[in-house]
Amino acid sequence: MTTADQDIQSSLGKGAETGLPKRVLRRLPNTLVNQIAAGEVIERPAAAVKELVENAIDAGARHIDVVMRDGGRAFLSVADDGCGMTAEELTLAVERHATSKLPADDLVDIKTLGFRGEALPSIGAVSRMTVSSRLPGSEDGWSLTVEGGQVLPAAPAAQAPGTRIEVRDLFYATPARLKFLKTARTEINHAQDAINRLAMAHPDIGFTLSDESRRIIRLAPAEGDLFESRLKRLAAVMGHEFSENALPIEAEREGVRLSGYIGLPTLNRGNAQHQYLFVNGRPVRDKLLHGAVRGAYQDFLARDRHALVALFVDLPAELVDVNVHPAKTEVRFREAGLVRGLIVGACKHALAAAGHRASTTVATAALGAFRQGEADGTEPRAFQGSYGWQPSARLPAGMAEAARGYHAPLPGFEGAPQANNPASAGPGAGTFAGEEAYDPRSTDGTEAESLEAYPLGAARAQVHGTYVVAQTRNGIVIVDQHAAHERLVYERMKAQLAEAGVARQMLLIPEVIELEEVSVQRLTARAEELAELGLHLEAFGPGAVVVREVPALLGEVDVQGLLRDLADELAELGEALALREKLEHVCGTMACHGSVRAGRKLNGDEMNALLRQMEATPHSGQCNHGRPTYVELQLADIEKLFGRR
Repeated sequence: MTTADQDIQSSLGKGAETGLPKRVLRRLPNTLVNQIAAGEVIERPAAAVKELVENAIDAGARHIDVVMRDGGRAFLSVADDGCGMTAEELTLAVERHATSKLPADDLVDIKTLGFRGEALPSIGAVSRMTVSSRLPGSEDGWSLTVEGGQVLPAAPAAQAPGTRIEVRDLFYATPARLKFLKTARTEINHAQDAINRLAMAHPDIGFTLSDESRRIIRLAPAEGDLFESRLKRLAAVMGHEFSENALPIEAEREGVRLSGYIGLPTLNRGNAQHQYLFVNGRPVRDKLLHGAVRGAYQDFLARDRHALVALFVDLPAELVDVNVHPAKTEVRFREAGLVRGLIVGACKHALAAAGHRASTTVATAALGAFRQGEADGTEPRAFQGSYGWQPSARLPAGMAEAARGYHAPLPGFEGAPQANNPASAGPGAGTFAGEEAYDPRSTDGTEAESLEAYPLGAARAQVHGTYVVAQTRNGIVIVDQHAAHERLVYERMKAQLAEAGVARQMLLIPEVIELEEVSVQRLTARAEELAELGLHLEAFGPGAVVVREVPALLGEVDVQGLLRDLADELAELGEALALREKLEHVCGTMACHGSVRAGRKLNGDEMNALLRQMEATPHSGQCNHGRPTYVELQLADIEKLFGRR
């Protein structure tokens, strides 16, 4: 037994004599300290990729290339063309808390993505890492290796200007961590998400990500001004569907600037994965910001649907704390309410400005429903004419044009007489089963042509007593009359509520609700806001509130359950969404019952009046649950269905 072991045994014995456990206080070895720190910073290969790519961005790189093998377990590398490092800087870079990003030692004024000086030593503590670097204009490159926390001397190496970091056998020094990693595909997906988020924030930088067999990400530097280049990068990452249906956001309040793009409500998803939020160029995941997006869309989406957004918040460094967590994905705002209000207000303003517009994906989905066979992977079948000619969907452009010319009407025979003159062809010639006939001849020809110039066109028919068919200059529009009128009534009711306020109903016996003290404080602090929504409450001691009035629209209401929901949402999101949603649900129900029902037959004037009201009413492109109220089909798309294009 060594002397140190005897001392420990003696200390344990003395502790046993007093009945208290005795432990020896000692410093942990540096290798173990680095491994513990690595558990916080580097939880999976994607975290290592994120830290290294952030370092490359801070180094001024214009192109960043990432390679991963076996999901990053066996090998990953990040190469950039940034400022590079000298041999002395290489040796210092792999030491803990060594950084060039805090020149004034000020944790408030942080202008870079990294600043903690933990990434390289943490990665080196759990892997075999090689760092190679060369200054631009220098003839000498240097390389340094770290194996399980042991730093080897720097040596000359062949290296292009910039820095290249190779990581092999990640987590070999901490085998327990390997057991919790997922499949290679899952780990690469996490790395892809991390790179995409950084790429959206920095559209002027090119990014690539490759695995053993293919190039997963290939993003060239976007050109143009910030708004133009940002939209190009968002289209490359989020898809062209988003860029085609995105609304620009630009607002500023008290030094806080908000910019970016949000999707139309009819372009939505089943989860919030496509909600990207950035603070001073840093991708973050913040409950307050996600709650603000939810609040902005609460009128237009069901609770289980989520909007697509990419929002960028820029504010002075002293108004935000990014030193909250080693992963640097969480932030704290000094004026959280200001930031949240700016997001909600700017998004609602953009949605209102969109008017009746619905996403182009609605028409795409409708056309897809016509093309039988695409869903199961079989070849789509085009319409087969009476003479056996079947146009191919894959005709060369020249042949397609010739085919259209061949099938064009002869001069003087632009249409069959019975199609233009139902009366000349006998009963029912101009109508379809279930259609309420609307004869365009009842409207002056000039007037009908002028109506077609409107965005939603001129009403031509009502099908099955539910759908209004309108003709525009470039296609047709099909309107769900009940869903459209429901939105119109709902918007009118909201305007009336905003003008006259929410009617209150006084409780015969005020109800006392017992809550946690912190919940009481949250509710009483927002008492004025709740009063505007018709809920009048007061503090009733440290652990209870008394409710004297409730919104009359709610009728019979579980006051205790409502108060608990409000307190929970104030704690999580900073806004009383529960009460607003209940009021909106009642308004939506009333609007549903008070709107034009499906099956009611409308005349031409009523149908055109509905179309004009939709064009003049904000948000009329979707019902209260985010479903479209109309589908617009372009003439070119219709011609494709019949093999004419």
